[in-house]
Parts: sequence; C-alpha cells; structure tokens
Amino acid sequence: MTQDQWGAIRQRLLKTVGQNNFTTWIEPLVPGPVSEGIATLHVPTNFFGNYVSQNFADLILHELNAEGVEVSRLNFALAAPSGASAAKPVMPAKKPAAPQAAANTSVLNTAPLDPRFSFDNFVVGKPNELAHAAARRVAEGGPVTFNPLFLYGGVGLGKTHLMHAIALELQQRKPQMNVLYLSAEQFMYRFVQALRDRKMMDFKEIFRSVDVLMVDDVQFIAGKDSTQEEFFHTFNALVDQNKQIIISADRAPGEIKDLEDRVKSRLQCGLVVDLHPTDYELRLGILQSKVEVQRRNYPGLEVDDGVLEFLAHRISSNVRVLEGALTRLFAFASLVGREINMELTQDCLADVLRDSERKITVEEIQRKVSDHYNIRLSDMIGPKRLRSYARPRQVAMYLCKQMTSRSLPEIGRRFGGRDHTTVMHGVRRIEELKQSDGQIAEDLEMLRRALEA
Repeated sequence: MTQDQWGAIRQRLLKTVGQNNFTTWIEPLVPGPVSEGIATLHVPTNFFGNYVSQNFADLILHELNAEGVEVSRLNFALAAPSGASAAKPVMPAKKPAAPQAAANTSVLNTAPLDPRFSFDNFVVGKPNELAHAAARRVAEGGPVTFNPLFLYGGVGLGKTHLMHAIALELQQRKPQMNVLYLSAEQFMYRFVQALRDRKMMDFKEIFRSVDVLMVDDVQFIAGKDSTQEEFFHTFNALVDQNKQIIISADRAPGEIKDLEDRVKSRLQCGLVVDLHPTDYELRLGILQSKVEVQRRNYPGLEVDDGVLEFLAHRISSNVRVLEGALTRLFAFASLVGREINMELTQDCLADVLRDSERKITVEEIQRKVSDHYNIRLSDMIGPKRLRSYARPRQVAMYLCKQMTSRSLPEIGRRFGGRDHTTVMHGVRRIEELKQSDGQIAEDLEMLRRALEA
C-alpha cells in the first residue's frame, strides 16, 4: 500500500467518521505491510488497537478495497520499539489491556494543538505572570507539585494559549507521556457516546490511563449531573495515581453555577490562578510581538508611530480582538496600497473601535479628570482659561481622542462648544508634554488605568 493510497483512504474516513473520531482513532494509525490478503496497521497501544478493531475495522477494510488494496482482514500491531526486530500483534482480549506508553505524546488528542500557541509566543506581563510560571512548571513534566492546576479568566486572556503551550512543551520534553487534551464538551460527548454504546469500560480505560489530563472550559459540565459524576471519579482516580490534571474555565471554581460542591472542592484543592484583564503595557507588548509576524507576511509595510499605542489604549477587553484588528490592518493596507498610519487605522477599524468604546464615554473621561485634578466639572468644560483648568481640559481632550471614536468636532461640542482646532491644539500639546513632563505622563497613565478598570 502506497502513501498516496493511504492518504486518499484517510480523507474518505475523515468525511465518514467525523473530525473527533478521525483525530482520536484514525489519524494515529500507521500503515504497514500487506501480505496474503492481510493489511497490518501499527497502533500505539493494545487498548487502542482493540478499540479500532471493534469499531472501525469493517469501514477501513471497505475503504482499502475501494482504493484497490485487496485485503480481507486487518492485523493491528504495536509499533516496534527502537531496536526491536518486529511489531507485536495486538491480541484480542475479553477486557482491553491497559494502554502502554505511546511512541508519541497522546494519540488521544481530540483538540488539535495550534503550534502558534507556544510559550515562545506568549507575551508575559503582570496580569498573567503567575499563570505563565505555573504553566511552565507543569510543562516540565516532573513530579506533581500542585494538582490540579486551575487556570481561569475571561475571554481572550490566554487560557487556551497556555493549555496548548503546556501540551506542546510536553511533546518536546516527555514524548513518552500519554497526554490527553480536550474540551469539557468533548469529555461530555465521549461520556454520552460510551453510555449509548455500552462501552463505559473503554471510556474509563482511556481517561484513567493517561499521565496528564487537560480539560478546557470545564464550566460546560455544570448542570450535567451524570457527566459531573464521571468527571469526579476520573479526577479522583488520577490524583490517587499522582497524575497531573490541568483545568481551565471562565471563572473560579466557587463561582461556577450548578457545579456540584464536591467537584468544586476537588478543583480548589490545587493551585487556582486568575488571568487578570490585560493592562496597557501587556497589550502593547502583544502588539509589538505580533507586528514582527505581520511584517514577515507583508514585507515592506511599516507602522507609523503612535498606532500601536492607540490600539493598546482603545482595545482593552480582549486580546483576540486586538490581534484580529492588527491582522485586518495589515491586510487592508496591503490591498489598498496605503501606509499604516492613524487615518488608515481609524478608517479600517471603525467598527472595532466603536465596539471597544462602549465602556468609556466622553462624560466619564471628563468626570475622572476633574476628580483627579480636584476641580469642578463645570469649570473644566467652561470658558475659564486659567492654567489650573486649561491643562486638565487638554488632558481630558487628549484622552477622549485616544479612548473614544468621537471626532474632533464632537469632542469640542462636549467641552463647552469649542472649535475642533482647539481640541487639536490641546491633543498636540499633551502629546508634547508627556514626553518631557513626567508628572503629565504619570497622570495620563493613572487616568487610563482608572477608566479601563
């Protein structure tokens, strides 16, 4: 059987069995020799071979013959270890044998790993440094020091990135380890499928024989009583064997509604780490890192000064949105043949900037600035031109320009009906002062943090 034939067979099997089953049970198969009507397929474990034999053998036989490989039977054999002379056949058994160490990390990887989500590509800052350090520690694959590791935080803060990074690192460091990474939804799907097909023993064998179990978005099992029951027993079995468990969720264990108390208690018994919302410095660092990638994709395109800072200030809720905005910006500039300057940024990302503005209004900025400088709001937006009012007024105008999508004329109207040229002058003046006046720079940063909190 040629590689081309096996490739064609794999593509048809993918369409027939679906992505989950294909990734879990078909993709790890390695074709061997075909002799006297018997096709050998190498498998990583005894249990794996028995499962494929019972559930997919007829389908594989059909596809082999359809591809012109005349076979009447399949032989599943363990891949020969280094230095061994031959593969060992998988013998049928009444009870599947416990899986042996696989040649590669986790053939049961139902959630495909994204190679971009490595530790090298994870930008570390104060909001995520503890989560990053904990993930690094468990990715070393050494003795379990905290179990489970529970990572939680809002959308787009890096939970899934760290989960992928741990699995990718384990592939490099500990290729002999059996690492199972999947979403809570996939865990539930497999559990329900096993109940339906009366194959709970197979299910238990898979999940309780791993070295590292990684479950993403565990909040999805909340309210699913039977799934929680099995998850609880799986959790206990692995902890008793000193196997590492890594969990992620969108909130802390105690805050997940409809999660059983005993499951909450188990999830809280290890290290629970919060990925805090990103701050300005971290978002700017992420953008600077991603710009290097975009420059390789779009040679010759450069970003004007101030654009990255503007995006880091304006798009504060979600790193995915931030990265997506940068990708769109480079693609748009390349297609229309324009420079990536502030004008292009505001044209290209108008919808994203409008969405990100919902939390911050001109009025909120005015209140924060007047409180910060201990002046009345009416004085700041009024006609008085005293320095004690004029400078805060310019600071507020600058923040409105940076943190909202309001036009200069609109901002001017909110500041006592001033002309847009007055706003422009104020913005430029603050841009100059923040480079030379440390107090102004500090005030701006404090106000940004307060507004983004």
